[in-house]
Amino acid sequence: MRKREIKILCPECHWKPRPSSRWACTCGCSWNTFDTGGGCPKCGQAWEETQCPTCIVWSPHRMWYREHVESTDVITTEFPARLGL
Repeated sequence: MRKREIKILCPECHWKPRPSSRWACTCGCSWNTFDTGGGCPKCGQAWEETQCPTCIVWSPHRMWYREHVESTDVITTEFPARLGL
């Protein structure tokens, strides 16, 4: 049986966010966007793109999730809820 592990990292520069990493919404809320799958917990805004604080590139939020299977990283288009996160 293969072990599935989901990694979260910038698709451009491969920066890995920490649990303490924060993003800001236009409503003023500051939160970790990966805790909510890109949705603001205050106003409900669904952010389809996420900006990397390291390389400053905006990428589709779903592209930050990578499935690790037997030493191979692949991009997954499944959202965290469907992956059991």
